[in-house]
Amino acid sequence: MKMKYILMLLALVFLTQACVVATNPPAYHGSGYQHGPPAHAPAHGYRAKYRYYYYPDVSVYFDLDRRLYFYLDRGWRVAATLPRDLRVGLYGPVRLELDLDEPYRRYDEHRHKYPPGQAKKKYKKW
Repeated sequence: MKMKYILMLLALVFLTQACVVATNPPAYHGSGYQHGPPAHAPAHGYRAKYRYYYYPDVSVYFDLDRRLYFYLDRGWRVAATLPRDLRVGLYGPVRLELDLDEPYRRYDEHRHKYPPGQAKKKYKKW
């Protein structure tokens, strides 16, 4: 009987020693835990959270997930629909994945990388 209690006590000690408490829990940033690599490490596309279509001919961004347009009208505007006088082209937009919820912050970069009329040349070859 004594041996049974000793074995149970040893098993209990062994099982409690296997439990580990995390000393460094994930960093908490306001609305939730930080996922992915730390800010100083290369992300390799992990931080790209927002998907956009960019129409170079009319300088319009369309957010695919939030269903919002970003367009120039004496400054950048955001709307669920475009004004009547502004239409996106029939040619394919440029697909972008960014870590910004305001894509126009990189407008100068996009304007130079994807000049207006580039899509027309691409589709003319077909």
